[in-house]
Amino acid sequence: MPLILFNKPFQVLCQFTPQAGRESLADYLDIPNIYPAGRLDADSEGLMLLTDDGKLQHKIAHPDHKEAKTYLVQVDGLADAAALARLQAPLDLGDFVTKPCRAVRIEEPQWLWPRNPPIRERKDKPTSWIAITLEEGKNRQVRRMTAAVGLPTLRLVRTSIGPFSLASHPLMPGEWMEVPADAVAAGSGRKA
Repeated sequence: MPLILFNKPFQVLCQFTPQAGRESLADYLDIPNIYPAGRLDADSEGLMLLTDDGKLQHKIAHPDHKEAKTYLVQVDGLADAAALARLQAPLDLGDFVTKPCRAVRIEEPQWLWPRNPPIRERKDKPTSWIAITLEEGKNRQVRRMTAAVGLPTLRLVRTSIGPFSLASHPLMPGEWMEVPADAVAAGSGRKA
């Protein structure tokens, strides 16, 4: 039962089924019967877990067993203390209220690969970076959270899921590696 770490590139669909004119997981992974344990939208980049074990997939992705996930988010505007406090507290997004999370302003990560195409730059509008760690993961949640506090997301990169991170398992976009599946059980409950 393989557990695959994959660094999903920008604009790659989080599915194996081909879609005309779009890259999918099938363009990068030729491993039979594996499925994503959780998703990233096409506009997001970074770490994904894939497995052929349905129970493990459920354990990783189910809301009752969510592994902590960390995202590096480049936002349009300056993330001040008030915005960070709002992100960390439960935030009403209309159809649900987020759980408390960790959100800290960080310097632009120097190790991060350039995005293709690059993020638009406007000299009159600064950007900033935030590291957000969640233990839940609703559809487009991070983007919706930053927009709700007036800081639209420009770039979103997931850097860790539970015990796995791009720091401990360096992968460039499109690269993957197999890791022991029992590491999920051993790392459960740990914060990223």
